[in-house]
Amino acid sequence: MDVRAMYKFQSGLYVVSAQAGEDVGACIINTGLQLTSDPLQVQVVVNKQNHTEGVIAKAGHFALTVVTEAANMLYVGRFGFRTSADYDKFDGIESVSTVLGDPYTPECAACMLACKVVGSLDVGTHTIFVGEVVDAKVLSDDAPMTYAYYHTVLKGKTPAKASSFVKE
Repeated sequence: MDVRAMYKFQSGLYVVSAQAGEDVGACIINTGLQLTSDPLQVQVVVNKQNHTEGVIAKAGHFALTVVTEAANMLYVGRFGFRTSADYDKFDGIESVSTVLGDPYTPECAACMLACKVVGSLDVGTHTIFVGEVVDAKVLSDDAPMTYAYYHTVLKGKTPAKASSFVKE
């Protein structure tokens, strides 16, 4: 089987974040997707080993931002290659809270969606969270970053916890 076929799927890069009490989680995902328009719902897919997955489950809500091409590897590394369990991903950068209390940064973000979890599905290594959008803001007119841009222009790698990771 040629697993490189999986690299032909198109997706974007997103930061999903949540706060439950003092516990904050944030991570980069490549699996954000609008599901329905009425009610307006999106899905995010988060690895169960990511601290953020547990925070979303406890909080019952999350913020989703669409990462723009203005992001560099330092930005991606901040949210994608460290754990929120022992690193404050919002330290030293501008951050704002959604109406639900979840932090996000407008830096390198095209838009923000504040979502209330209305469903979840265990899919083995990951959890799919369905969120009903309760607030949305356009933050920038910069082009959204695609996963293809991340791989070809930024020369980024797919980490083992990513839902698109395929062992070759």
